[in-house]
Formats: sequence, structure tokens, C-alpha cells
Amino acid sequence: MKIAHDMWKEKFIEYLRHEKNYSSHTEISYFNDLSQLEQFIRRETGEFDATAVDSDLIRNWMVELMSQKMKPRSVNRKLSAVKSFFRYLKKRGVIGKNPAEHVSGPKIDKKLPNFVKDSEMERIIDDESDYTDDFEGHRDRFIIELFYLTGMRRAELISLKDTDVDFFASTLRVTGKRNKQRIIPLSDATIAGLKQYMSVRDAEIENKSPHLFVKKDGNPLYPAMVYKIIHTHLSSVPTLSKKSPHVLRHTFATEMLNNGAEINAVKELLGHSSLASTEVYTHVTFEELKKVYQNAHPRAKK
Repeated sequence: MKIAHDMWKEKFIEYLRHEKNYSSHTEISYFNDLSQLEQFIRRETGEFDATAVDSDLIRNWMVELMSQKMKPRSVNRKLSAVKSFFRYLKKRGVIGKNPAEHVSGPKIDKKLPNFVKDSEMERIIDDESDYTDDFEGHRDRFIIELFYLTGMRRAELISLKDTDVDFFASTLRVTGKRNKQRIIPLSDATIAGLKQYMSVRDAEIENKSPHLFVKKDGNPLYPAMVYKIIHTHLSSVPTLSKKSPHVLRHTFATEMLNNGAEINAVKELLGHSSLASTEVYTHVTFEELKKVYQNAHPRAKK
């Protein structure tokens, strides 16, 4: 039986919004991905009938995407959206088999994450001449330090509120993807730095806001602004190919593992849902270990 695709596509997006708690950005991406598949199948077969879609059609669509020079990572993301959609239809009894279930995406060349060495991070944070002696200077310096000390994401930092700080327990409550919350411990020095920043903020900013980090007008920061702050200060590290807030997340994880932290503990601190996401940093630490070995052992250079 042919089904009304648009109806089920809308229902699927509602499911992502209300049951999976996906962001509006993800909803739009999934909607566009499904629309692209639908357009391809209409060109190939003359119509779109979800009950008649098979794995060959999906693979042919991926081949077309690759022929358009789309990167493997983007193709895999689109395939993930398609798999989720057909899994949803199967769960609702609309189709009997998920045609995308056993379709594999193109291989992705794994690149090791960019990170900043601890000596460079110490210089970036401690060199007071790099920061203005006002509210913005105190804010920017502490933002960099907090990224480095916690490994949180940019969106997580922007959403922080004063009430997320527990000064008595020395912890910070962070709200991650899908509104999942985690508690990050803070050192005494970080708590002291936080109190100093808040003192300067409250003395200089008239408009009160519940957000921890704000602009001069008291309004919350926005993503491009945070990116610019980090990019400006990481630009002093010439070896970095990327200079984004995420580099500091990579740096946090790498430093933790290099200094003996258990990988499961790092996973929890980063807010990863899967250990596989954290394991990439073990490759970074191994590469560093290999360099030390090759530089230090006389026969390793031969």
C-alpha cells in the first residue's frame, strides 16, 4: 500500500522534536536529507513510495552524492537520517523491513583531533598582556580557562547560568546534547577565578542576566562571538590548523588521558553517549607516546 510520504515525514520530524528531543538544527537537516532522497527516487522511478524503496535505490543515491564531490562524512550523516526515518516507519508498522538497515556508508579517513600542548595553554592563559584589564578581558581569559579545565562544548558554555554553579560543592552543572545534564568538579583555584570574574561582571554590567557569561550590554554571548574569542587567542599557536573552541575540548581530553585519567571518567566529563567517541583521544596519546619513543630511543630512529 502506497503511503503519503509527506505526512509520515512530518510525523517523523515531530517524533524527533518531542520524543528524541533533537535540536531544531538537526530537525531541519533530517528534513532536507529525506527530501533529497525523495527527489532522487522520483527522478529514478517516477514516484516516491516508501514501501517500495529498497537498498539498491539508497546505495545509488549515495553514489550520486559522492559523484557530486560530497564528503564521506556528509554522506554518512544523510544516511543516518534515512536509516532513522525507515526505522521509525518500521516501528510504526508502516513498512515490514528497513531498506537502509544494512547499507554501509563510505569510509571516513580518521584525522587525529587538534590539541594545544600544556606549555602553550599555560602561556595563553597566564600571559595577562594578551587580555584587556576590564570586564571583557577578565571574561575572555576565564572562558578560555574554563574550556581547557572542563572540556565543555561551546553551546554548553553559552547556556551556563549563575545557578549552575555550586560554590559549596565546587561543581558546575552542564546541560549537553538532548538536554542531558552532567556535573563537573571544579578546583579551588577555578572557583576563586570564577568568583573574581563574577565580581568584575556584576560591578561593570548594569543589565542583570541569569547567564554566567554575557556581553557588555548584559545579553548572553552568541556562538560566533565565542568562536572569535578563542580563535584570537589560539592564533598565537602557529602549529594549529584549527583554532576553534572544540580544539580546547580536544586539548582537555588529551591532557586528561596523558596524565593517567581513566577513559570512562573522561567520557563522563565530556558528556559522550558512546565510549567510541572518547576512544579517538587514545590515538592522540599513543601518537604522542610514539614520538617520545622515536626521539628518545637511539635505535628507534634507524
